[in-house]
Amino acid sequence: MADYRDNPLRSGTITGRAAGAEIDQGLRAYMLRVYNYMALALAVTGVAALGTFNLAVSDGQLTSLGVALYTSPLKWVVMLAPLALVFFLGFRINKMSVGAAQATFWTYAALVGISLSTIFLVFTATSITQTFFVTAAAFGALSLYGYTTKRDLSAMGSFMIMGLFGLIIAMLVNFFLQSSALQFAISAIGVLIFAGLTAWDTQKIKSMYDYVAHDETMMGRAAIMGALNLYLDFINLFMFLLQFLGNRE
Repeated sequence: MADYRDNPLRSGTITGRAAGAEIDQGLRAYMLRVYNYMALALAVTGVAALGTFNLAVSDGQLTSLGVALYTSPLKWVVMLAPLALVFFLGFRINKMSVGAAQATFWTYAALVGISLSTIFLVFTATSITQTFFVTAAAFGALSLYGYTTKRDLSAMGSFMIMGLFGLIIAMLVNFFLQSSALQFAISAIGVLIFAGLTAWDTQKIKSMYDYVAHDETMMGRAAIMGALNLYLDFINLFMFLLQFLGNRE
């Protein structure tokens, strides 16, 4: 009579389950790392934005720093510096150490915060806070969908990327036209595009784990780039929602 404990089928099943559990734990740790990086970047952005505003505005009036940041040619440096740094990080990430990539990411998040400090001049603090929590709830649901769905979102992602290019062109056109109707359409389309990108990027980040799990350095870089993508999705979703939900000063 065969000993059940020596059954090869049972042994293989246990081994397979153990391997699957190990992969699941590794994937969960990797995704948690991505979300932690993203959350910390958002915190850095929020602190930088609020701190810059408090230094730039006093008693409802611009301070000398505020005049320099918001009305002088320096404002273009403040606006374009984050764009330059995110391109630098994207192109150099594979040649950077994980520590250097993290430092660059935090610096980028701080620069974004400085550039976004102007929203406190336009919208009430209450509406900004409310919009942030609405964005967080929507982002969480969309990211969870991207993580759990069995559907391949690649086709949707490609469509969203094409839509993003069209959105950028429309924003450039409206920079000169200053059309309120076009701005409304841009905001609505922007919300839809970054909602879709949130789900797609989450699925991409999840699928990348299989390619980087064997190398800690590669996994660290991938986690930072994944956090950057989700951070950009969150910030843009927040900004477009703010156009609808924000109460202006």
